[in-house]
Amino acid sequence: MIKYLPFLASRPTVSVVRLSGVIGGRTRGGLNDSGIGPAIDKAFNRGKPAAVVLEISSPGGSPVQSSLIGARIRRLADEKNIPVIAFVEDVAASGGYWLAAAADEIYADPSSVLGSIGVISASFGADEFIQRHGVERRVYTAGQSKSMLDPFRPEKPEDVARLKQLLEDIHGNFIDHVTARRGSKLAPDTDLFTGEVWLAKRATELGLIDGIGHLRPMIKQRFGDKVKFNRYGTKKGLLSRFGAQIIGDAVDSIEERAAYARFGL
Repeated sequence: MIKYLPFLASRPTVSVVRLSGVIGGRTRGGLNDSGIGPAIDKAFNRGKPAAVVLEISSPGGSPVQSSLIGARIRRLADEKNIPVIAFVEDVAASGGYWLAAAADEIYADPSSVLGSIGVISASFGADEFIQRHGVERRVYTAGQSKSMLDPFRPEKPEDVARLKQLLEDIHGNFIDHVTARRGSKLAPDTDLFTGEVWLAKRATELGLIDGIGHLRPMIKQRFGDKVKFNRYGTKKGLLSRFGAQIIGDAVDSIEERAAYARFGL
């Protein structure tokens, strides 16, 4: 029987979870709690990781899915008493920054885009178009607000006011999350919640992140050169891997490119 010897102590391990893509429940390639949740659970529960690292590149998306993923990370971090460190790649904007703020520390590349702490709703109005082409819109509802902001009918001021109130309430939740997570690190007397974005250096000065740095060198500096990285992420289904969803994946890719394009990426 081999007895425990101090110099044979096991290497420290760090769990790495990649959070990449548009956040939402609709697209197959997007991030959502049900899809990434099992990977996050494994990252905290397998072995005894010295830390959990979040590798983030996301332009945002669903506020609900952002909240669910962020809450899962915080719940496990508190239960296991494991520090969480986020490293931002191309972008952590809007919901992407929500995920980053779930970490205890945030680092980014000098050219990473961060922020966009705001809420947006975009649609279109085609009521004049269908009238011009002789198209009659027929909608029947039970409940006077059921057809709110129907794009094929003229916009109603009361509907716009109702939508703006919803957006303000969601924005308030976002602000509360960032304020609770970053606390005194945030620059005083600066409005950080206008939806503006910044590069990493300015984001550091504003207290939105803790500094500039890359995953491997920083983790090795902190936990030693022999640290072991265990990676966790979502797995594609068999049909997807063999190209059976080419058309759907192509559409998802176009939508994701449009989301990233807002930040010049």
